Amino acid sequence: MQGEPLFLGRYFLPEEGQAGHDHVVILTHKLWLKLGADRKIIGTTLRLDSEPYTVVGVQAPGDQDRGENQLTVPLVFKPEQLNHDFHWLLVMGRMKPGVTLHQAQQNMDAVTAHIAQVYPKSDKGWGAKVELLKNDFLPPERIQMLWLLLGAVGFVLLIACVNVANLLLARGMTRQKELAVRSALGATRATIFAQLLTESLLLTLVGGALGVCVGYAMLQGLIAVMPRGTLPNEADLRLNLPILLFTLSATTLAGLLAGSAPAWYASRIDPGESLKEGGRTGTSAAKHRLRRLLVIGEFALALALLAGAGLAIHSFWNLTRVDLGIRTDHVLTFSLPVPDSRSKEPVQITAYYRNILAHIDAVPGVSHAAVMTGYPLHGVGFGMPFTLAGGPAYSDPSQRPGAGFGMVTPDYVSTFGLHLVKGRSFSEQDTATSIKVVMVNESFAKKYLQGKDPLRQRVVVEQLIPGVQKLGPGVEWQIVGVYQDVHAADWHEHLEEMVVPFWQIPWPQATIGVRTAEDPASMQASIAAAVHAVDPQIALAEPKTLDQIREESLASERFTLILFGTFAVVALFLATLGIYGVVAFSVAQRSHEIAVRMALGATRNRVLALVVREGTVLAAIGLGLGLIGAYFVGRAMQSMLFGVRALDFSAFSAVALILLAAALLACYLPARRAASVEPMRALRTE
Repeated sequence: MQGEPLFLGRYFLPEEGQAGHDHVVILTHKLWLKLGADRKIIGTTLRLDSEPYTVVGVQAPGDQDRGENQLTVPLVFKPEQLNHDFHWLLVMGRMKPGVTLHQAQQNMDAVTAHIAQVYPKSDKGWGAKVELLKNDFLPPERIQMLWLLLGAVGFVLLIACVNVANLLLARGMTRQKELAVRSALGATRATIFAQLLTESLLLTLVGGALGVCVGYAMLQGLIAVMPRGTLPNEADLRLNLPILLFTLSATTLAGLLAGSAPAWYASRIDPGESLKEGGRTGTSAAKHRLRRLLVIGEFALALALLAGAGLAIHSFWNLTRVDLGIRTDHVLTFSLPVPDSRSKEPVQITAYYRNILAHIDAVPGVSHAAVMTGYPLHGVGFGMPFTLAGGPAYSDPSQRPGAGFGMVTPDYVSTFGLHLVKGRSFSEQDTATSIKVVMVNESFAKKYLQGKDPLRQRVVVEQLIPGVQKLGPGVEWQIVGVYQDVHAADWHEHLEEMVVPFWQIPWPQATIGVRTAEDPASMQASIAAAVHAVDPQIALAEPKTLDQIREESLASERFTLILFGTFAVVALFLATLGIYGVVAFSVAQRSHEIAVRMALGATRNRVLALVVREGTVLAAIGLGLGLIGAYFVGRAMQSMLFGVRALDFSAFSAVALILLAAALLACYLPARRAASVEPMRALRTE
C-alpha cells in the first residue's frame, strides 16, 4: 500500500491475515543487520513470545530503521476478539484516483453512522476522522516549534546581514577616494554599483561554503541531542541536494540584501567633493544615520531572540521545580513482557505476581515493591468511562465522563511516595473476594465530586476481564482514598485518575517499581535474579530509574531550550560585534575631533563617556523596540511554556540587562582606545 519495495523476500499474503496462518514476520533492515545480515534468512524461524514465526521479508533501509519498531506481523483477530467495546485501531488506506479528502470523510461518516445505529450501546457517539498521512503524526505544538525555530534562524540571518552591511558601508567610506578616481576616469555609477555588489556576493558565497561545513558539524550535534520521537521517521536529517540549493539561494539573497545599500551609497559619491578632501575620508550624515539604524535594528532582533530563550529557560526552570506528586529518588522500574500464551486466569496471575513480589522484597536493600498496569509519569494504564452511583443516567453511553484507570498493589503508595490527601490506601485485605474499592486523585475529586464527600461516593466502571477483548457488566467501586495529583506526560495539566487494587483485577502484563536503599541502577542485577528465580524465561524490559524517566519526560523541553539558547548566544555575539564595529569605526573617523577636544582640555574620562554614550543610546533604542517584538515572541511560544506568561518581566529584564551589558563592553573597548590618544600626535598625523 505504501509502495515501498522490500530488501529481501515478500509482503504478507492475503491468507496470512487469517488466524492459524499468521505466524510470519517481516524484519526491519536494522534488525536484520543485528541478526547477522544473512541473505538466506528468508524461510528461517524466529521465536516471538515463545511462538515460532517464519521470516518472509526484510524491509529496505530507510524510514523504518529510524523508528523503534523492529519487526511486523499480521494483525489478526480471533472470533472471540471481534467486538465493539474497544476503539484503538489506526487504519491507513490509499484513496482511489480522483477521490477528495472531503468525499472520503463523507463515506466514513456514513459507515460509522450505520455502525452506531446497529450497535448503539458501544458505538453511538463514535466516528472516524480522515486525515492526510503527511505530517499527521506531528502534534501541533511540534509544528509550531519548528516554525519558531525557522523564525529564529531568520532573525540570526538578518542580524548577520546587518553586520555585513555595516562593514561594507564602513569599507565603502574608506574607499571614497579610490571610487572617486574610478568615477573621474569614466566609470559609471552602474559599473561601480555592480563591482561593489559582486564583491559582496563573493564574500557571502565564501561564507556560505564555510557555513555548509559548520552546518554539517552542527547537524551531527543536533541529531545527537534530539530526543527520540521529536520528528517522524520520514524526516531524513542530512545535507542533501535540495538543502544545499536552499543554502545557495539563501546565501545569494543575503549577499544581495547586505550589499545593495552600501553599494548604492558608494556609487553615488561626488568625485569632485571626495578628491577635494584629500587624504581625509569624508562621511555623510545619511550614511551615519543608516549605520545607526542598522545597529538599532539588529539589537531589536537580538532582544526578541534572547527573549525567546529567556522564556524557554524560565519555563524549563518551572518544570524542574514542579511537585510531581511522587518521589523519584531510589526507584527502579521495569515491565514484564509476559507472553500472550500464558494463562489469563485471575488466580494464576495473582499467584505469579505475589511470588515475584515476595522474591524482590527478599533482596537486601529493597524497602518496597509494587506492581501496576501503568508507568510512572506516563499515566496509570487504561482510560475508562464511568458513572457515579446514584448520579444521572446516560442514554448515550458515549457522553459518559472518562478518566485514567489502573490497577496497583498495596505497596504502590509507599514505593512511589504518594501523598494521601484523604482516606486510606489499599491493603492486603483488598482482594477479589472483598468489597471493590478505588482511590481517585485530587483532579478527579475536584472535577466530578465538587461539594461532596469523596469517601461516601461510588463509581461504576465496566469490568475489565484478563484475556477477554470485551468489557463486562458495570461494577461499583467504593472510593476509600484521595491522593495528590501525579504528573503524567502532559505537564501543563493534571489528568483525572482512578486506581483499583491489582488483586481485584489482576492483569497479565504489568510494570514493577522497586524502592531501594542504595543506587537502584546498581541493584538491577540482583532484582533481575529475583525475577528469574520465579520465571527464568522472562526478561526485564526497559529497566530505568524513576529519575531517568523524569529526565526523559523533560527531554523535549530541554531540546527546545538548547536550540533557542544556541540561536540566542549567536545573536548576542553578532549584535555585540555589530555595535563594536560601529563605535570603533566612528572613533577612527572622529580621531581628529577627539584630539581637538582633548587639546582644548577635555579629560580622558569625558572622552570615554562621550564614546560610550553614543553606542549605549543606540543599544537602548534597539532594546526598547525589541521589547515589542519580545512580547509577540512570547505570545507565539505560549503553548510551549509552563507557568510563564507572554509578557514575563523577569525573563525580559534579564535578557535586556545581558544585552545592555554586552553593548557597554563593546562600546568600552574602542572608547578606551579613543581616550588614550595623544592629542598632538593625532593632530600631526592629520
